[in-house]
Amino acid sequence: MNSSEEIAVSGMSAAGRSAMRMGPAELVQAAAMARRFYLEGKSKIQIAEEFGVSRFKVARVLETALERDLVRIEIRVPAELDAERSDALRARYGLRHAVVVESPAEAAETPDPENLGEVAADLLGELVNEGDVLGLAWGRSTIHMAAALDRLAPCTVVQLTGVYDAGTAERGSVEAVRRAAQVSGGDAHPIYAPMLLPDAATAEALRHQTGIARAFEYFDKVTVACVSIGSWEPGISTVHDMLTDEEREHYASLGVAAEMSAHLFDADGRRVGRDLGERCITVKTDQLRRVPEVVAIAGGQRKGSAIDAVLRSGLVTSLVTDTSAADYLMAAGPAPRSALNRSDPDGP
Repeated sequence: MNSSEEIAVSGMSAAGRSAMRMGPAELVQAAAMARRFYLEGKSKIQIAEEFGVSRFKVARVLETALERDLVRIEIRVPAELDAERSDALRARYGLRHAVVVESPAEAAETPDPENLGEVAADLLGELVNEGDVLGLAWGRSTIHMAAALDRLAPCTVVQLTGVYDAGTAERGSVEAVRRAAQVSGGDAHPIYAPMLLPDAATAEALRHQTGIARAFEYFDKVTVACVSIGSWEPGISTVHDMLTDEEREHYASLGVAAEMSAHLFDADGRRVGRDLGERCITVKTDQLRRVPEVVAIAGGQRKGSAIDAVLRSGLVTSLVTDTSAADYLMAAGPAPRSALNRSDPDGP
């Protein structure tokens, strides 16, 4: 996923011949200086000494070489990455990192294409350093990410939420935590409990069980977190799907636009339906706000408004998404405050 720069030093193109009158000696010298500077990495002072001219002359020659097409600089990234959209999205939301992946036209409306997980795995390989504590929240995209991991610095891995269905834990977030720990060679702290409980009392009792309490102890130590984002509609938010029809209608009436780690947000990034969090096994929002790097993985046009809402919450510092979601986000109303302003939009 690393960018690569290709410097093409040519002789004299047809366009170049028509635009200048440089003699052959000047052309050869300019090409040689450009080769030394761009390809061999020599400084202008070193080039000046080699050719017996001032460094100011070298600077002028290099500038002329660019202006007159003797040197062409191409910045290329792998085909699946959209560098222009990535930079624009990063700037619009004030993110630390934004990585936009090309999505096939036929999959533009598909939420969280699997290739997002592959790119997110590469990004985590860059962001996680030895000794970090990596937190993974439930989500299909984080599960795809963990499956794609092939490099990760030695770190502790902790599960940040309960599972969607305890019966599928081995194939879901528990397995994602184990996989990440296996790749990194660090310790794993999974949570063998459902994400959503019938009531707050049951959830509180589970939080004090030994294994779950041990995982919770790491929440304040997390340095890099990976989360998913859900829209408030069937099949795109696991929390939405776990609730009754009456509960869904209740939270919809509060203006919920997005869900992340069992926390609900309105279109402006403010938390709503806080009582739901009391029934859930999940990291708290104020804990996430203190995590230095929170990477969200979410894409698809259908998730555009939800991604916008969560980015406005100030909880996320980096985003991996696709072109269909990015296009929605770039046109999503007034520019928000910087995501790196981690203050709570609800106020103190």
